[in-house]
Amino acid sequence: MHTFTKNYNQPVQVKWVATCQLPTEYGVFLLHGFEEVLTGQEHVALSMGQIDNGQPVLTRLHSECLTGDALFSKRCDCGPQLEAALKAVAQEKRGLVLYLRQEGRGIGLINKIRAYQLQDQGLDTVEANIQLGLPVDARNFNIAHDMLKHLNVQTLDLMTNNPQKIQAFKEMGFNIDKRVSLEVGRSQENQFYLATKAEKLGHLLHIEQK
Repeated sequence: MHTFTKNYNQPVQVKWVATCQLPTEYGVFLLHGFEEVLTGQEHVALSMGQIDNGQPVLTRLHSECLTGDALFSKRCDCGPQLEAALKAVAQEKRGLVLYLRQEGRGIGLINKIRAYQLQDQGLDTVEANIQLGLPVDARNFNIAHDMLKHLNVQTLDLMTNNPQKIQAFKEMGFNIDKRVSLEVGRSQENQFYLATKAEKLGHLLHIEQK
């Protein structure tokens, strides 16, 4: 497994800005807008039902992926994971999706395109970032801390395959009641990518052995 500097425990002050209704094909969510105090970077949370009653909240911490979320790329599983998380919350009629604007595991959209170019030449997602001199994972999950505190959420049923997220929430003082697997969006195009996430980044995925 590849080791890399943890960014999720770096403090980030985030303030709530506004909340509105957001009707979607899955149902009506509340859309909460947040802003990082020092940088102005914007993040959102989508909630449904009563999430501040102290009971475990079905939660997805999702990092922005323009190519997967909006352009339907098959290079990753991000778009299907976001869709599955929203569907799961809607089915429960209660839950939360935190959408953090940390494109490309925090390296940004243009650098992600540069990394994709190297992956087209045969490198995996970890090797591409290293060759570009970029962190393997530059995300800061601590951004979610103030968002959850504002929403009065303390205990999570966390939808994730990434043990780093589980550890991040625990180190921030939140309770993880259980992990909910989110294995969706597997395709021929992203098999190598998913295998790399499992083998080098420790993601909890079922990978067929060749």
